[in-house]
Amino acid sequence: MDRHPLQQSLSIVTRSSDLIGNTPLLELIRTRFGSRLLLKLEQFNPTGSAKIRIARQMLDEAEQQGLLKPGGWVIESTSGNTGMGLALLSAERGYRFTAVVDRHAAADKIRTMQAYGAEIMYVDTGDNDELATADREALAAKIAAEQGAYWTEQHNNPANGHAYRDVAEELQKVLGQEMTHLVGAVGTGGSLFGTARVLKTLLPALRVIGVEPHGSIAFGGPGAAYYQSGTGTPEGAEIGALVDYDLLDEGLKVSDRQAFNTSRYLARKFSLMTGGSAGGVIYQAIKRLEVAPPGSTLVVLVCDGGEKYLDTVFNDEWMDKRDLLDSGVERELDQLLEQITVSA
Repeated sequence: MDRHPLQQSLSIVTRSSDLIGNTPLLELIRTRFGSRLLLKLEQFNPTGSAKIRIARQMLDEAEQQGLLKPGGWVIESTSGNTGMGLALLSAERGYRFTAVVDRHAAADKIRTMQAYGAEIMYVDTGDNDELATADREALAAKIAAEQGAYWTEQHNNPANGHAYRDVAEELQKVLGQEMTHLVGAVGTGGSLFGTARVLKTLLPALRVIGVEPHGSIAFGGPGAAYYQSGTGTPEGAEIGALVDYDLLDEGLKVSDRQAFNTSRYLARKFSLMTGGSAGGVIYQAIKRLEVAPPGSTLVVLVCDGGEKYLDTVFNDEWMDKRDLLDSGVERELDQLLEQITVSA
């Protein structure tokens, strides 16, 4: 009897961080035109996010460069996922870790960081649950300069992009020359452009599509508040040095309604829990699938799962209070999938 695919890849490891990487690919949609939409499910990493990849790479490079000594102090401005990765790795390596956060961060992410022994420091936003990225980064920089902590500074740290070489290699190993499009959220720029930089050398025709929230400024347009977490560049924040426009073929925007209602739709339609920003990327990828050349293979980088957002994206009361519930998104996706997956 053939073994289950996961059983074939099982091995014994000795540290939690040894479980990072080799995340699965899920074929979400196959069209009647021979195209398909694949999801790289990074929620299968420890802490349930791709960001633990960059946390490991940033610490590795800091140690190699002599910037971080045994027993050192690490600090980062985070909306949660990078902080969870740094918290796990700091506990494993014996570092003190401080996460600078705002009230936008999901409560479960805060509790997870604390479970690993992290210190949580809030910037003062009162009862406001909007992003305060610039304030967070200013406080992290101040503490690092005045008290000697090592600020990983994910938005401008080259290690952020280096971490995703492994993602590119994992995709190449499975798909070879089949991939035609790579779609991902653009926040720090590390995941999409770090992956694309490697893949473009192997697949010159690969189209790289970035997605950011409406209100984010990386692709132009006016800044405005948004609720999507761990993505985009809010007005007043610096666009990350890792955002590489030369690698970008297309930059798209997505609303909170489109993103969050897509995540809710995926849970009900496909039994798949994704984070809110991932919902926005998948929304745009499904729309791109409709017009992609026949036989295309679109790969979406799904940076985290939905289990951290049960009190927000998947909470009717939270969504309704912010006027984010929109059944029209579900109808739009249903109609689109019927057109492209069912023969007329």
